[in-house]
Amino acid sequence: MSNNIEEQFTPVNGRAKMERKYVQETFPGNESMFSSMRLSTSGNYATLIATSDRNILTVEPLQDILHLDFKIRSMVVHFDNQSFDLGSVKLDKETSVVQSARAIQLYYYLREDTKAKIDLWLESFINLVSNESSTAIQVSYSTSMSIQWEFEKSPASVIYLFSITYAIAITFSIISCWRLDNVRTKVWVACCGVLSTGLAVLSGFGALLLLGQPFVMTAASCPFMILGIGLDDMFIMISCWQRTRVLDSVPDRLADTYRDAAVSITITTLTDVLALFLGCSSPFGSVQSFCLYAGISVCFCYLYNITFLGACMALNGQREAENKHWLTCAKIPEDLPSRNSKAFNICCVGGNYDRITEKEETDTISHIFEKFYGPFLTHKLIKVFVFVIYAGYLAVSIYGCWILKEGLDIRNLPLDDSYIINYYNNQRQHFSEYSYHVMVAVKQPFPYWDEEGQKQLHSCISNFESLTYVNSTFAWFLSFQQYANETSLSISSQEAFQTHLPHFLELASMFKQDINLTADNEIQASRFFIQTLNKTTMEDVMVGLRKTAKECPVELLVYHPAFIYFDQYTVIMDSTIQTILVAVTVMLIVSLVLIPSILCSVWVAFAICSVIVGVTGFMALWGVNLDSISMINLVMCIGFSVDFSAHISYSFVSSPKCDVNEKAMDALAHLGYPILQGALSTILGVVVLSVSGSYIFRTFFKVMFLVITSGLLHGLVFIPVFLTLFGACQEC
Repeated sequence: MSNNIEEQFTPVNGRAKMERKYVQETFPGNESMFSSMRLSTSGNYATLIATSDRNILTVEPLQDILHLDFKIRSMVVHFDNQSFDLGSVKLDKETSVVQSARAIQLYYYLREDTKAKIDLWLESFINLVSNESSTAIQVSYSTSMSIQWEFEKSPASVIYLFSITYAIAITFSIISCWRLDNVRTKVWVACCGVLSTGLAVLSGFGALLLLGQPFVMTAASCPFMILGIGLDDMFIMISCWQRTRVLDSVPDRLADTYRDAAVSITITTLTDVLALFLGCSSPFGSVQSFCLYAGISVCFCYLYNITFLGACMALNGQREAENKHWLTCAKIPEDLPSRNSKAFNICCVGGNYDRITEKEETDTISHIFEKFYGPFLTHKLIKVFVFVIYAGYLAVSIYGCWILKEGLDIRNLPLDDSYIINYYNNQRQHFSEYSYHVMVAVKQPFPYWDEEGQKQLHSCISNFESLTYVNSTFAWFLSFQQYANETSLSISSQEAFQTHLPHFLELASMFKQDINLTADNEIQASRFFIQTLNKTTMEDVMVGLRKTAKECPVELLVYHPAFIYFDQYTVIMDSTIQTILVAVTVMLIVSLVLIPSILCSVWVAFAICSVIVGVTGFMALWGVNLDSISMINLVMCIGFSVDFSAHISYSFVSSPKCDVNEKAMDALAHLGYPILQGALSTILGVVVLSVSGSYIFRTFFKVMFLVITSGLLHGLVFIPVFLTLFGACQEC
């Protein structure tokens, strides 16, 4: 297992990680002088927020808080620091004395120790505080490990959904493949199709785990996706089998089935796999892991469908050739005299086929596609209406893309019923005015005593403080200058500066951690801090501070441990666009190779772009951000969009008909129902995730639902109409 949030949901080579390395090497911590804002990581801590409906500084709430604080400190551990903040404070306007407060937050930072000891204490803290709310105060709490621990509960929350999903898939497959004819029904093929996808997941996951590939939680979504892909291929193969001549031998019928189905299945598998493997180039570990697990599983799914499922179809075909009952395997008559009961005829008769075409009788829904839907869709007025619908679809999608938000809020990673949610809500309500103390490092040896140098540094500080989200600056050299002015010391020369600095650092020893001195007592690097405010998004804060630092004439570096997570904002959009563009190019090449028509291959590429724009736009309107989770689904979107358009396009160009409208009707008659079956099976495969308590799995459902819906709309509505207008792909 590898579910470390930082490793999996932040850019692998993020800029903040390089900055953290520099800070740790240049300003090593000092255990004897603890300062939370000087930590290069979030540290090991526990925190609680006590809130009250009335003034929390009155006797009864304070007694409860002090009693709880005493119990926490009585737990055997060495604290580095304990501090508190007041929230929702009301001040006296004249004296600035605190009159009341609605919340108080206590912090307990732990000294460095073995991870086992720290984890044990944090778990004990959670157990202790979880039952400490009273009539006077309500307590919410968190620790430095809470998000990680709560996140790791997510896979267990969906395990029971796997059984529900496969039960739904088996039921749907059997119902959609059921025929009233006791010989021609494909019940066993449907069951084997579901089994084939299960074996593919088992083989894909098993192979990678045996090779030592870590399992990341995002890969837990793979089985739901593979189920849809596998069943889609199965429905295509069954549809092709039903179009073969019943009187032919089983090997001949299977050969004809593979001749018709193999190209479609190969195109969709190849595009799915390529899209997923291209996703492995993502800078996010979670995306890389998902794409690797899903890509290998899709390969096994293809392998098992053309071998195992094909063999099952051959066995089922042998039973059909001998006119045997699907359940009892006993030979039954094709028809019985009318004297037998209707119930007996339903249960014990089968083997009918069309005597003219020598093919199996068309099922009801395929008949609807052939006789009603195809002619309806190719009518001139309906084509105009389809264009209007597409224009509306495109307009709404582009608007959604325009308002799309970026970034994964790590507060979404815990389950919905996690205790952390209450803590975050209280923190947002009572402690949201101030944000982070951001570290600013001066990376070069600098003449702090020189007047010109001081002007440059003060100019940089002024630029920082001119930003709307910066409140104040806390710097050792400003305090040193103030100390020199108060004590009438001259520090305008290098010698005087270096002479008086050690004495100042003895008085203000905390500043020792902010200066990197060489053996010759020269300042190699130093740092100061700026207090930020919650007036804009953290993406804007981080990018704005970095830009301001870059514009400064002094070589500066800005850093805060939270920037590790905010780095995703700077790469997610570019990475997604790059992956999609490369994937679309590859898909176009694959289509050109496997579909014997340049124009139709272009339409496949068009469908990919159109579906991606639609999914991205509607995703934003549904409240889903562009983050590493939704990026996974957008990568899959490329593969799935090819699935729908490639089936129809290939069937269109392969049709023996001359008129483009007839070619479109023929394609819909042959593959309309299998495509609909495949789409429904995929939606049913992921629909159970909509009730999951995990943001990751709910997001997976939302985007997959949009992918399948948009893909189905293109495959059964837009592409057939567009092909009739612009797709005269082959001469009659």
